[in-house]
Amino acid sequence: MLQQESIINIADNSGAKTALVVRVLGGSTARGKFTRRTASVGDIVIVAIKKSLPTMNLDDKKVHRVVIIRTKYPTRRADGSYVRFDSNAGVIIDADGNPVGTRIFGAVARELREKNFMKIISLASEVV
Repeated sequence: MLQQESIINIADNSGAKTALVVRVLGGSTARGKFTRRTASVGDIVIVAIKKSLPTMNLDDKKVHRVVIIRTKYPTRRADGSYVRFDSNAGVIIDADGNPVGTRIFGAVARELREKNFMKIISLASEVV
C-alpha cells in the first residue's frame, strides 16, 4: 500500500534506481473517511526519479509512469491467502503500458496478469 511521497525501488534495467511517488492514479480510497489514495500491486503511479545510473536513457528531470509490482503491505488473494514482499518496487512504463526496460529483476505478483500487464509478466524471472 503506497501513497504520495513513498519511496520505491525501480526493478528494471532502465537506469533508474529509486523514485518518489508524486501521485497515485486510480488506487483505492475510503468512503466517508479521510480519502488518501493508496496504490497496491498493479496500480499505476506517477514518480520522480531520485537515484539513477549515469548511463540512464530517460530524462531524470521529468515525471514518469510506474506500475507497482511488489509491496511490503500484504495483498489478499481470492483463496484467502496473503502475499507480501520485502520491498516496494515498480517498473517504468511508457504511454502504451509497455515497460521501458528489457529486463525485470526479482519476483512479480500474479495480480499483474488480471490487470493485463502481460509484457511485464513475460519479462519477469518469477511470478509469485
